[in-house]
Amino acid sequence: MRIDAYNQIAQIYGAQNTVKTTKTQAAAGKRDQVTISQAGRDFQVAKNAVSEASDIRESKVAQLKSRIEAGTYKVDEGDFASKLLEKYNAIL
Repeated sequence: MRIDAYNQIAQIYGAQNTVKTTKTQAAAGKRDQVTISQAGRDFQVAKNAVSEASDIRESKVAQLKSRIEAGTYKVDEGDFASKLLEKYNAIL
C-alpha cells in the first residue's frame, strides 16, 4: 500500500524530469551575446593610452637635475612652507 503511493509519486516526478530535460535542451541551443558600445570601446582605448604613458616627465626631471648639479636651483623657504601647509591642511 505504501509502495503504490511511492510508485505514483515516482511517476509524477519522472514525468516532470522529462519536461525539464526537454526545456533545458531547447534552451541550450541559444547562445548569449555581448555587445560593447562605442563609448565602452573609446574608454578602453583611452585607458590603454593612459596606462602606456609615463608617470614621470623626463624633460622636467632632467632640467631640475641639471640646475641642482650646477648649483643654480634655489628654493624659497616661505613658498615651500606655505605649500607644505596647504597639502597638510588638505589631507585633514
